[in-house]
Amino acid sequence: MTQAFDAAAQQTQLEAGAEQALALARRLGADACEVGASVDQGVGVSVREGEVETVELSRDQGIAVTVYVGARKGSASSTDASEASIRAVVEKAVAIARHTGEDPAAGLADAALMATELPDLNVHHPWPLTTEQAIDLALACEAAGRHEPGIRQSEGASLSSGEGVRVYANSHGFLGSQRGSRHSLSCMLIAEDAGGMQRDYDYTSARDPRELLAPERVGKSAAERTLRRLGARRPATGRLPVLFDPSLASGLIGHLMSAIAGGALYRQASFLCERLDTPLFPEWFRLEERPMERGAMASSPFDNDGVQTRNNVFIEGGRLASYMLSAYSARRLGMETTANAGGARNLRIAAPLESREALLARLGRGVLVTELMGQGVNGVTGDYSRGAAGFWVENGEIQYPVEEFTIAGNLEAMYRGLAGVGSDIDTRGSIHSGSWLIDEMTVAGG
Repeated sequence: MTQAFDAAAQQTQLEAGAEQALALARRLGADACEVGASVDQGVGVSVREGEVETVELSRDQGIAVTVYVGARKGSASSTDASEASIRAVVEKAVAIARHTGEDPAAGLADAALMATELPDLNVHHPWPLTTEQAIDLALACEAAGRHEPGIRQSEGASLSSGEGVRVYANSHGFLGSQRGSRHSLSCMLIAEDAGGMQRDYDYTSARDPRELLAPERVGKSAAERTLRRLGARRPATGRLPVLFDPSLASGLIGHLMSAIAGGALYRQASFLCERLDTPLFPEWFRLEERPMERGAMASSPFDNDGVQTRNNVFIEGGRLASYMLSAYSARRLGMETTANAGGARNLRIAAPLESREALLARLGRGVLVTELMGQGVNGVTGDYSRGAAGFWVENGEIQYPVEEFTIAGNLEAMYRGLAGVGSDIDTRGSIHSGSWLIDEMTVAGG
C-alpha cells in the first residue's frame, strides 16, 4: 500500500496553499481570486481467471487558480502544490487575465451567497484495506461468478478504494473543505452456447465500504446477468413501448440535466431553451435535488462557486420548474444561480412507483432494454438513437434476449410519453431511479 492517507493533515495543507494563493493574487493586483485544490489517494486491483492482473496505487493532487482583473479572467493550474508552484500558477493566471478580453459576466458569485452552513455530511469513510485484502476480495468476487454453471470464462473482477480532500476558497473570505471516499467492486463474465458468446457484468459502489454488496453476491449476479443473454436474437421492427432498466433510466435524467444546464442554454445549444414552466413530463412526475443528503454520492454543502447548496426542484407537476445554473451562466442568462456550479447533486424522483412486474404487464408487447451503445443523442434537437440489447416481452412476460437493434425517438416526446416509474431503484450513483416505461419508440431490429 501507499503510505497512510492523513485526511486532516492534507486538509490543513490544502487550506494553507489556497490562502497563500489568494494573498499572492491580491499583491499582484488581482481584483478577485478563487482557488480550487484537491488531493486523492487510492488502491485499485484487477484479477482475471484467478490471477492478479494489475495493482495500481495512485495519488493525485492539483491546484487551480482563477483571477479577475476588472472584467478580465485568467486561469492556470498545476499538479504540484509546493509554495514555488503555487506562486508560478498565480503569476501565470494574472498574466493571462491582463491579456484576455473583457467578459461582463465574469467574476465571483455574490458574497452574500457564500455557504455558511458546512455540516459533516457523512461522506468520508476510509477503508483500511491492504493490497492483499483487496486482491482477495476481487478473487472471491470473480470465483463466485466463474463457478456458476454455464460461465465459460472471465473478463475479470476489479476493486477500487479511494479517499480525498477538496478545498475551495475565494477572495470574499470563503474557505470550504470536504473529505470524501468512494469504493467499488465489479465483475464481468462470458458465457457461450451454440449461438455464440455473451458477456455482462455487475457492480456495487458506496461511500461507506460497509454498504458494499458481498463479493460473492456481485459475482453471482454478474453470472446470472450473463447467462440470461444466451440465445439472443433480433427483435421485430416497429413502434413499440420500451422499458428502460434503472441503470439506463438514470441516463435519461442525465440528458435532461445536460439540456437545462446553463452552459448549453446561453450557447443556444439545447432543445429546452426558453422552456421554463412548460409541460415536459406527466403531471405526476417530480424531480428534485438534495445536495445535503447525508452519506449520498454527490453531497456537498457548497458548489464550485462556494455558494450554499440547497434543495432544488427541476420538474414540478411535470413542468420544467428550474434551470441548473452556476453564477456565471446565471449572469449570461440574466437569472440567479441555483447553486449548481459543478452540476446537480443527488437527484431524486418523486412519483407513484410500480413494481417491475407491473410495468412489464403494462408494456404488454415490446422490449426491455438493459444495455445501450453509442452516443446518438443530439442535445440541440433532442433526437435520440442508440444501439441496444435486452429482452423481448410478450403479454407482459419476458420471452427471450434480444440484441443488435436500435431504439430511436426524441427526448421531449420520450419524457412526455413516460408511462410509469419502477420501484426497483438503483442507488449506486448520484441519480436514483427505477425502471422507466416509455409509451412508444421506434425499435429497428431484424
